[in-house]
Amino acid sequence: MKSILIKNVQIVNRGTITSGDIFIRNGRLEQVGGTIDRKANIELDGNGLHALPGIIDDQVHFREPGLTHKADLYTEPRAAVAGGVTSFMEMPNTKPTATTQALLEEKYQIAATKSLANYSFFMGATNDNIEEVLKTNARQVCGIKIFMGSSTGNMLVDDARTLEGIFSRCPMLIATHCEDEATIRRNEQIFREKYGEDIPIELHPEIRSAEGCLKSSTLAVELAKRHDTRLHILHISTKDELALFQNNLPLAQKRITAEVCVHHLYFNSNDYQRLGTQIKCNPAVKGPEHQAALLPALLDDRLDIIATDHAPHTWAEKQGTYFNAPSGVPLVQHSLNVMLEFFHQEKISLEKIVEKMCHAPAICFNMEDRGFLDEGNWADVVLVNLNRDWTVGKDNIYYKCGWSPFEAIPLKAT
Repeated sequence: MKSILIKNVQIVNRGTITSGDIFIRNGRLEQVGGTIDRKANIELDGNGLHALPGIIDDQVHFREPGLTHKADLYTEPRAAVAGGVTSFMEMPNTKPTATTQALLEEKYQIAATKSLANYSFFMGATNDNIEEVLKTNARQVCGIKIFMGSSTGNMLVDDARTLEGIFSRCPMLIATHCEDEATIRRNEQIFREKYGEDIPIELHPEIRSAEGCLKSSTLAVELAKRHDTRLHILHISTKDELALFQNNLPLAQKRITAEVCVHHLYFNSNDYQRLGTQIKCNPAVKGPEHQAALLPALLDDRLDIIATDHAPHTWAEKQGTYFNAPSGVPLVQHSLNVMLEFFHQEKISLEKIVEKMCHAPAICFNMEDRGFLDEGNWADVVLVNLNRDWTVGKDNIYYKCGWSPFEAIPLKAT
């Protein structure tokens, strides 16, 4: 492997920003900080740039196998790396679903030949595969995924005995999608009777309501507390759920953690008028009162991680009516850009962005030698220019689906 020397860069790591150099050899950070006077195969001038640890996105849907007309394990990791995401954890609702050890291993084998980023894959739980779930190797697999509300793919786990069994017997981290299915179905029926099949997209947050999110998240927390399960609740989208989470413990000591996704921080229900089904996702983008509560909860550590839930669909698929347009948004290439917009608005510091997008995922998922710009770690380094204006457009989108809800929006960092 070649050696790389990055000179005169601002290093963002462990809550500080320091000026210095970075020396990389054999893919590892050999020396970080200070003036480094060594020869290297490649020397980069970091003047005016900031060096961040590679972003770790703990929730993506890269669609392979079975749904590769939308995305695959080459195109989406490529888009991720273009946006500073160097590690990802991918969800099991592909075709076939990753709900057996053999099918899970097939995804690892595909990624080994195609992915440009570091990877791990969740093992999927169903109502009847607990014995397969319990075979999962915690050293190689990031966690067990439970869809406690149905989403894209048929993996709903709604049997009370199954949930008790998984939470009581599984020693690994369990990641949950929390929306109460009965609440969703009841709301769907109410609006279907009023509008038929052509329900206005603006009613999506009424159907996949805050009430449904809170009911399901509360159940997950109760199960985790009862059985001392390591629980991570994905994509919190409501102010109501925030009281479920603690901010008085160091992250490494928490048994229950939670994340927020960039689209729930950036968009609210007023944006349906402009973007329609482009921002249809599960859980739904909700009202401004919910959006306004999420960033403060991130800053005070009730919410631990920033992720994307990157979930691409083709443009044609997204043009369907309410029940036909699938839920999911392509996001992984632009998550750091979104957070840097908040930085420029003085709503969050660079140090906090790195904490929530790099350090915290590494801690939560027990990742070795990643997530920090520490000597000896893998050299997952992102160089950022905080003052370079650009605009998202078709010519710079790397997603296979070819579109983004951020198109035509001017951004201030690359």
